[in-house]
Amino acid sequence: MNLDEIIKSARGEKEVDLLLTHARIINVFSRQIVSGDIAVAGGYIVGFGSYPAKKRVDLKGRFVAPGFIDAHVHIESAMACITEFARAVIPHGTTTVVADPHEIANVLGIDGINYMIRSSEHQLMNICFTLPSCVPATHMETSGARIEADDLSPLLKTDKILALAEMMNYPGVIHGDFDVLSKIKNAKKYKKPIDGHAPGLTGKELYAYVSSGISSDHECTTLQEAQEKLMAGMHIMIREGTAAKNLHALLPLINERTSRRMMWCTDDRHPHDIIGEGHIDHIVREAVRFGLDPLTAIQMATLNPAEYFGIKDAGAVAPGRRADLVVFSDLADPCVDQVFCRGIPVAQDGEMLPEIQRPAPIPLSSAMNVNIEKIDFSIPAQSKRIRVMEVVPDQLITRQVITETFVVDNSAVSDISRDIIKIAVLDRHTGSGNIGKGFVKGFGFKQGAIASSVAHDSHNIIVVGTNDEDMKMAAESVVKMEGGLVAACDKKVCARLALPIAGLMSPEPVKTVRDKLDRLISAARQLGTDLHDPFMTLSFLALPVIPELKITDRGLVDVTRFCVVPLFL
Repeated sequence: MNLDEIIKSARGEKEVDLLLTHARIINVFSRQIVSGDIAVAGGYIVGFGSYPAKKRVDLKGRFVAPGFIDAHVHIESAMACITEFARAVIPHGTTTVVADPHEIANVLGIDGINYMIRSSEHQLMNICFTLPSCVPATHMETSGARIEADDLSPLLKTDKILALAEMMNYPGVIHGDFDVLSKIKNAKKYKKPIDGHAPGLTGKELYAYVSSGISSDHECTTLQEAQEKLMAGMHIMIREGTAAKNLHALLPLINERTSRRMMWCTDDRHPHDIIGEGHIDHIVREAVRFGLDPLTAIQMATLNPAEYFGIKDAGAVAPGRRADLVVFSDLADPCVDQVFCRGIPVAQDGEMLPEIQRPAPIPLSSAMNVNIEKIDFSIPAQSKRIRVMEVVPDQLITRQVITETFVVDNSAVSDISRDIIKIAVLDRHTGSGNIGKGFVKGFGFKQGAIASSVAHDSHNIIVVGTNDEDMKMAAESVVKMEGGLVAACDKKVCARLALPIAGLMSPEPVKTVRDKLDRLISAARQLGTDLHDPFMTLSFLALPVIPELKITDRGLVDVTRFCVVPLFL
């Protein structure tokens, strides 16, 4: 629909496609509720009031809000491709996401980013992107790619890219790293916002970070931290994901003076939470339940991120905006009844409408380069003492423990009696054959092994188990599936979830992924663990930027010293 036709429709000279009548419209500009009718033509809102229409839908006094916007999300964390992710979150009222394809970029580089962009085309929801700024996350692991400032410049020019994604390398910013500053300068050249990631940064170091042009942060965990960053001029994204939940800690910061510089995001939200709780709608409901004004909560889910990222055609029920609309009955408990995307009814009562078809999938080459024959998890004993990672339940941090080596036939092996079992990370990107080996305490396994190709941030294969044979079975299964999650015992696979899209995502519906995850967790329980989600715990043990001791394909990493350290002392 061209501009001339939109203007004619808005003037009432041309029949509109849809008229939504008897609506209670949430105006996020003024935070008011106005009763009236909404006219839609060519997928856009063109006006309010009486219009000649091809189709009328009586909303019977229900509330209509703009479609919700997730200000920062890694789609890959839902373990589903873009199409299935969209079909999972649209029924919850999320019609726009600002996605950071950081995970797939660490596996496939620019090709991975372009795959996500191509996959976002022809989707009902509005999928926008930020460009990953830290690939790889560190020099102490083998990643699938390295993205420099010059690699990002061509993409920064495009309308699909809204910002430079979370700048995790805040030491690089503060100390003037050339490539880091080049990325920031390029983003500023194209007038793109720069998202931050600076947990705990304070004082003059924070001021240096903000002085570079970084304008948001989603890592605040305390009221004091968020307040300092807000006072320094940052926009605050309040995160309520699966691994990190910050809503309740930061809710007291939201008031009439601060709310317009705050917004919601999920960051990482797994299938169980999307299906069981919801998406941005869950955050809005939770905030309202604990006392936040509903209109403020909705404004933070719509207009605020739209304005921050410069999304001019979304974020409000207003002429010229996309007809992405959320319909619900109770302002005090905004559970989504109906969703429209570009004026098309797409979801009802928490489900996609059956007539909504899936776009054709985009092909992607394999992201698995491992020689199965060379996998060897044996560890020759070198001394009587070893470093051991200790899992902290429900936390991303680990502890470093020094303990005695358990030796059998001159090899260091698992000691189930002390809950110390073997852990390893295999390079799956370059075919180098690198295997970092160590031991971990806290899984509680009495038998078997589990493995995963989801291992932040480089996403090599990570495996933990009580014996080498089951570890090898689990790792081999991951390789043969071209990525995924596996539980194995007695040299047999007990449960699996294939993630053939970059070793991170499944082409299957999110509910199917959820069901297979349930079977995997159940199988892990049979192996002896009582961790809430042992696969999520496993996925973060290879992240060498979170203290205290982690493991990569290069070996054990002492995060506080930021260096690879030996297993044996």
